[in-house]
Amino acid sequence: MDETHLPGFYHDAEAVSRLGQRLTLLFSRVRLIGAVVAAVGGAFKWQIGGSGVDVWAWVALGGFLIALFGELLLWVIHPELKWNAGRTVAERVKSLAWRYAVAGDPFHGGAPDPRKDLDLAIADAIKDHRREVMLTSANAEGEQFMTELRARPFDERRTIYRDSRVQPQLQWYRERSAMNETRANVFRVLLIAGELVAILFAILRINGVWDVDLSGVMAAAVAGGAAWIGLRQYENLRVSYAAAAGELADIYHRLPYARESDWAATVAETEAVISKEHTAWLASRPSAT
Repeated sequence: MDETHLPGFYHDAEAVSRLGQRLTLLFSRVRLIGAVVAAVGGAFKWQIGGSGVDVWAWVALGGFLIALFGELLLWVIHPELKWNAGRTVAERVKSLAWRYAVAGDPFHGGAPDPRKDLDLAIADAIKDHRREVMLTSANAEGEQFMTELRARPFDERRTIYRDSRVQPQLQWYRERSAMNETRANVFRVLLIAGELVAILFAILRINGVWDVDLSGVMAAAVAGGAAWIGLRQYENLRVSYAAAAGELADIYHRLPYARESDWAATVAETEAVISKEHTAWLASRPSAT
């Protein structure tokens, strides 16, 4: 079982989340770049001829307008709300679908009408996000596959769950933790370098080497970099992904020994680990507006 077999609502939410993420990052870049451009324009002076027109003043004005444009887009469109809501719906629907497909709690083998219970659970999971996420798609073939998987012998369901759900999720957390650690280190080094350069420019200005306020430009760049790190949450994600990977690794090694009598609870335990990481991610999301 893979993502092509998940309910249509999952694919709708995933598309909305990806679009919201792209727009949030794009508009945030526009805002931060505009602020740096404005700082550059404010640091220099260059008048053309005798007209008294200061070219760098126009550069500063353009930078402020660009920053304002990015700020307005974030405020009006609210792409981060769609990013967060789409991710929440997608993760919840995905978890419920896997629970149902392998007969995990609360859709265990003794449930009188597990298909109805799944529909009701999905409806409850998405009810608070319909304003941000349009959910209209269906995936009849995928849902049929889930029903067929549910009817397979316990050993097959256990193997498929381990290989197609736990192992890919474990690998994803490992890779993302390493990636975020690398990015956090790179940005921290760049910020430190920027702060040192800003200090150097400030010292040179104090000693009268020049009267250009390049330290202000570097300060704006450093502030922009810090805001970007706050938006991307590299360090927090590194820690939460590493913790989730550790817990899933333990579950992955224990799954082959899981008994059918404990299976529903084992699946619930596994999905709770994944859900806990997503809840931590959602709580850490900074406002983009």
